Amino acid sequence: MSVTTLRLGLLVVLSIFAAGCDSQLEEAESPARPVRTITLEKSDKGVPVILTGRVEALDEVSLGFRLSGQILARPVSVGDRVKPGELLAELNSDNENNALRSAKASLNAALAEQTQVQNHFERQETLLAQGWTTRANFDQAERELRTAEARVKSAEAQLAKAHDQVGFTQLTADAEGVVTAVGADAGEVVQAGQMIVTLAREGGRDAVFDVPAQVLRTPSVDPEITVHLADAPSVTATGRVREVSPQADPVTRTFRVRVGLSDVPEAMRLGATVAGTMVTDADPMIEIPSSALSESEGKPAVWVVDPETSVVNLRNISVLRFNPTTVTVEQGLDVGDVLVTAGVQALRPDQKVRILGSGS
Repeated sequence: MSVTTLRLGLLVVLSIFAAGCDSQLEEAESPARPVRTITLEKSDKGVPVILTGRVEALDEVSLGFRLSGQILARPVSVGDRVKPGELLAELNSDNENNALRSAKASLNAALAEQTQVQNHFERQETLLAQGWTTRANFDQAERELRTAEARVKSAEAQLAKAHDQVGFTQLTADAEGVVTAVGADAGEVVQAGQMIVTLAREGGRDAVFDVPAQVLRTPSVDPEITVHLADAPSVTATGRVREVSPQADPVTRTFRVRVGLSDVPEAMRLGATVAGTMVTDADPMIEIPSSALSESEGKPAVWVVDPETSVVNLRNISVLRFNPTTVTVEQGLDVGDVLVTAGVQALRPDQKVRILGSGS
């Protein structure tokens, strides 16, 4: 037997031996990976929803002048408490006072003319009765009297308007409340309708929250909401939903919800940050540990174990609500599914796993 033949035989033997070793090594490198799992079931208890918001006045109004002009004075500032009728701001009223004096003079002139025409009409009426004047003269005197009376009414209306214009130069509080914002200072020229003072009227407080659409889809029937100060949890109040915005915010895609508060503590001031807690209705739902959540194609997913083959695969899910320790699932999972809760980072599709016991 030649040396070449011996070498070829040796190479064949080594190749077969290497292939067997690789197969054994691959089997040794791919054991069933140990994981922890849970079997899903639906929870019947309501889930608390916690949101952060702020305290606002039940009724807040922006006040402004009915005419344009230069602000002469603005005696109130942010935080001041005001009473009904209290002066908030005042415009320079020189032009309006001149118009008022002119209206008074026009009325006096119209009254004097009316008196003169009235006397002439009465003379014509007497002469007509005695036959000393014509019917045409009497009719002319009567027309002049009606015209003078109309001028008096017009002058009275102009005077009333001038009085109103003078009154419009003063901005007064229409109710008791607190000044929450100011829009112009003394010396500025403002336009009619421009906000000068924002007044939070007394009589109630609202807790205002920006609520995701998912929460609005699963509300309780007239839920009672507990509100407490973010920096002082012992300061609490309760309330119920008073108003829900019909349209989502174009930026945050959340809905503005106003909760009317009752028995509001003095420490719960306007603008304070509060946290509100609401418990949803006890509709059956599936909750999973946050540790079970993974990702597939940019969407939430979980690893589900096939009980017969002990093989895992990713399944996309629709999440209703995220909490620090749990995730509420809207779609994608069913009762009885076996879900991997620990070891999800090292799994791959169609991998065999070994379920650990509670004491492993």
